[in-house]
Amino acid sequence: MAAPDNDESVDPAAVRRHRVLFRAIEKRRHPKLRRSDITVTDDAAVKRATKAAALGNAMEWYDFGIYSYLAVTIGKVFFPSGNDTAQLLSSFATFAVAFLVRPLGGMVFGPLGDKVGRKRILSLTMIMMAVGTFAIGLVPSHDVIGLWAPALLIFFRLVQGFSTGGEYGGASTFIAEYAPDKRRGFFGSFLELGTLGGYVGASGLVVVLNSVLSADEMLAWGWRIPFLVAAPLGFIGLYLRLKLDETPAFQKLEGGQVKASEAADSVETSATGDLGRIFTRYWRPLLLCLALVAAYNINDYMLLSYMPTYLSDELGYGTNHGLLILLLVMVLQMCVINYVGRLSDRFGRKPLLMTGMLGFLFLSVPSFLLIRQGSVVLIALGLLLMGLSLVMMLGTMSAALPAIFPTHVRYGSLSVAYNLATSLFGGTTPLVITALISAFDSTLMPAYYATGAAVIGVIAVLCMRETANKPLAGSPPSVETEAEAEELVQAQSPQPKF
Repeated sequence: MAAPDNDESVDPAAVRRHRVLFRAIEKRRHPKLRRSDITVTDDAAVKRATKAAALGNAMEWYDFGIYSYLAVTIGKVFFPSGNDTAQLLSSFATFAVAFLVRPLGGMVFGPLGDKVGRKRILSLTMIMMAVGTFAIGLVPSHDVIGLWAPALLIFFRLVQGFSTGGEYGGASTFIAEYAPDKRRGFFGSFLELGTLGGYVGASGLVVVLNSVLSADEMLAWGWRIPFLVAAPLGFIGLYLRLKLDETPAFQKLEGGQVKASEAADSVETSATGDLGRIFTRYWRPLLLCLALVAAYNINDYMLLSYMPTYLSDELGYGTNHGLLILLLVMVLQMCVINYVGRLSDRFGRKPLLMTGMLGFLFLSVPSFLLIRQGSVVLIALGLLLMGLSLVMMLGTMSAALPAIFPTHVRYGSLSVAYNLATSLFGGTTPLVITALISAFDSTLMPAYYATGAAVIGVIAVLCMRETANKPLAGSPPSVETEAEAEELVQAQSPQPKF
């Protein structure tokens, strides 16, 4: 178990001189699979795990979607300055501040998830997210308590951000470790179905409230309703997660395999030691994950979070009209995302991810040129072009990212990489784009920003390995039936030829 990670350090001449010895070493490092090593998944358990993880993810993005869709209103409630641009920038700065603590949440919850289990940490993050969102709905306005209002808003945004640091890495790890190898893309796509569901729920509720309430009612109390809804959603998600067992991959590690490896490697068991190991031993996959997530999240937040504000504030389009068009695009994405997951199982993660990245690379500027024309049809067409590019990544990323890291550091490594990239690039996207438009006086700045992100994404996809239909690193194969397990065992010992 403590063999060196890099086989290139072995002298080829030594291998030629001592072939028998090195064959023995190789067999010891990579022993043949026994039937007991192979995980045969329980279809009902996989579906329950997928449902619980996806619902939690839906709640996370419902919470963040609500804030971004109500950014203009929140700016007026908590940052009254008389200047619309200043209010919007203050609101988006508060949106971004939650992302500053996401890496801290990932560094705390991620290694804990690798130690005490995925289920416990995912239940804790669900509680914290629900409490933070619900509390925002109760904070009095600036007119009532003055500077305490934005201070409390920022505090509860920090609670949201800290809890979210352990959410995506844990949820994607949870599904990836439950799913059979040949269907990991399909089941993983449900996690991002939850993302879209959260955004759809958020935008749909805001559209309804804007339709039935006056502007004064919305400013006075209507904006609070979507935040207060988070409490019952959180309890439902918590109930589903508490009913689940730990993932099969983590249960195998609990049996002692990880402990033996860590003892052999003399690695500290503290959180600091775990983080140190992630940054020193796994820095290459960490950088790859950072680049993939940065490229993906810039385009994700630009389209799903910032676009309604862009349509209303920069192009003067009606708030409800912009939200309705985006709502239709997201519903269409929800209809096709599971098919994208199936395609990634069939053709591989890299072709699907590359298609999405190239879509943003070549279609971002044309899409925004269409959107700037102002007609409903052209706006819908521009959003649809970017939406189809994004869904190629949405339906594939949650299966591709967990496979980058080995099982015993998967939750921690993925949480650290994902949240660092999201904090630096994803959550700051609305703020950066708003500032760029103001600085350069060009409504095409979002397109240029998305194109630059796509360039990074293309390079990252070229550097990654194909992981479709393969066991997760550090885990034995996972199959759907006993027959598949027997086939894997027999394939290692072919019948002799006479």
